[in-house]
Amino acid sequence: MTSLPARARLSSLSALLFDLDGVLTPTADVHMHAWARLFTAYLEAQGIEEAYTDADYFTYIDGRPRYDGVRALLTSRGITLPEGLPEDPPELETVCGLGNRKNKAFNETLQVEGVTPYAGSLAFLDAAVAAGVQVAVVTSSRNGVPVLVAAGLRNRFEVVVDGVLAAGRGIAGKPAPDTYLYAAELLGLPASACAVVEDAHSGVAAGRAGAFGLVVGVDRGVGADTLLAHGADTVVDDLAELIPFLPARPAVAGPSAHLVPQDIPS
Repeated sequence: MTSLPARARLSSLSALLFDLDGVLTPTADVHMHAWARLFTAYLEAQGIEEAYTDADYFTYIDGRPRYDGVRALLTSRGITLPEGLPEDPPELETVCGLGNRKNKAFNETLQVEGVTPYAGSLAFLDAAVAAGVQVAVVTSSRNGVPVLVAAGLRNRFEVVVDGVLAAGRGIAGKPAPDTYLYAAELLGLPASACAVVEDAHSGVAAGRAGAFGLVVGVDRGVGADTLLAHGADTVVDDLAELIPFLPARPAVAGPSAHLVPQDIPS
């Protein structure tokens, strides 16, 4: 989908705030399969006639913090469970227990299969850094750092705001703009100087709510119309499409954000 005036704004922006799963790495597929394994079996066991589908993932789960996704899906089927605690074992019938059950399946798949970044996203990232643009990762996933490590990308990002950091600091998750605003703050920039790059409608909505300089939607299956309806300024199928719109300047030494140790999730 073409939106030249919006894409042209990239040349005047100072930072790119990337979602991770589905934007930099194809781990959105791993997450999607793990959620399907969880809820297909769970809903059948509960005798729920309305089966879990991929549409449920995009509507209730994609881009949200893990336990918010569990809660939203259960609500859609009229199911209420105790909230529980983040430490709940996967076998426990609580919101947190179900979320941890999904996370166990995700990590098992990640360890076996690994993850390779999208070639176009990597090319765009390299071109942006070479042009002097600051970069950060903002993900709802509590597996953000392990995924970055598995993909060989961890050392490319000084600023990583993930689900662990957000929970520890009490920062509201997407579709609220707070995690993206926090990343911009860590970079020392106003939201208007940053672009949000997202594949989930909840993340696009977060970028719009935060009044960022540009909201880029990456269509990995949710649909360009949906991303535009939730606030994307432009939608691409591959981030390499945006390389021509990056600032035409060489990388120069400049101020960078330095996190104190507790700001770096481990």
